[in-house]
Amino acid sequence: MKKYISILLVMILTLTMTAGCQKNVKNSGNTESNAAKDTLTETVQEATSAEDPAKSEENTEEAESAESVAPEEKMDIHIAALKGPTAMGMVKIMDDSEKGEAANNYDFTIAGAPDEITAGIIKGNFDIAAIPCNLAAVLYNKSKGGLVVAGINTLGVLYVVETGKEINSVEDLKGKTIYSTGKGTTPEYTLNYLLSSHGIDPAKDVTIEYKSEATEVATVLKEATDAVAMLPQPFVTTVMMNNKNLRIALDVTKEWDKISENGSTVVTGVIVINKKFLETNKAAVDTFLSEYEESAQYVNSNKEAAAALIEKFDIFKAAPVLKALPYCNITSIQGEDMKGKISGYLETLFEQNPDTVGGKLPDESFYYIK
Repeated sequence: MKKYISILLVMILTLTMTAGCQKNVKNSGNTESNAAKDTLTETVQEATSAEDPAKSEENTEEAESAESVAPEEKMDIHIAALKGPTAMGMVKIMDDSEKGEAANNYDFTIAGAPDEITAGIIKGNFDIAAIPCNLAAVLYNKSKGGLVVAGINTLGVLYVVETGKEINSVEDLKGKTIYSTGKGTTPEYTLNYLLSSHGIDPAKDVTIEYKSEATEVATVLKEATDAVAMLPQPFVTTVMMNNKNLRIALDVTKEWDKISENGSTVVTGVIVINKKFLETNKAAVDTFLSEYEESAQYVNSNKEAAAALIEKFDIFKAAPVLKALPYCNITSIQGEDMKGKISGYLETLFEQNPDTVGGKLPDESFYYIK
């Protein structure tokens, strides 16, 4: 076979040289010569393929495979979150998306208060949202099952602080005036649960003054020498940075865990998915949940870089966040563990006031376990 190829090559070379010598030949002659060369060239290619048919077939398959595989088109996914810990765990995804490095195109809306995004969640304007746990239950009931909860992204962030040194247990709160935010929301019911569980009547044995903003509580703490307050992170750290007399007296989450009878814990923030979006885009949802888990791990392991991103996306200032991150309980809990923690937490809230979860406890369809 190699001998045959060599002969053909010699013939091509001869024809080329002959064509070069016949300078006065007509164009028709040149056409015939070129046609002859083309024919011989094809013959050589056929012979080469015949010499190694397996290699030729492999190359053909690779070419066909390369043509049939096209990159998947990224989806546009709309996500809402609240300023504070519920959004802080997402900043790595936000940064990756901005750089075009995320699995899909994520459009983030960061709101200052829940009522800024609740209507959009119910209407389906947001495909995914990070919101307070009890609000997820309320919206589930209100939308008649229009959303599902897919993960816990923040555990307890509430802390009791004081300017003195008298509070070392929940029992020490008896007879005190406690300043707090969150009237009619989970902070109020969480505090009531702690007090009641330790034999303290929230309506008689303590005075609880609710303020609309954490800054109002900060002003009270700055002016008093023996004030007590319950605040969420990272506001606790911010206030402490401006008030050296302030100290953390109680971790509300730890105090809750001590008395929990159903294995529940404080669940601050959860990730919810629009049910219709989930039904048609399950793979994209699962991908996002995996990306969120990696993002939460990044935030907890790379605090300085995470704090810079948190400020970049206008969620909170980097300086207090850097100190507050160890106390923000940013996490990623999915599956049956998520279901157990959320259901227990909602049951506790429901026992105090059914309205806190939308009038009734969510059924099994509320939980998405991939």
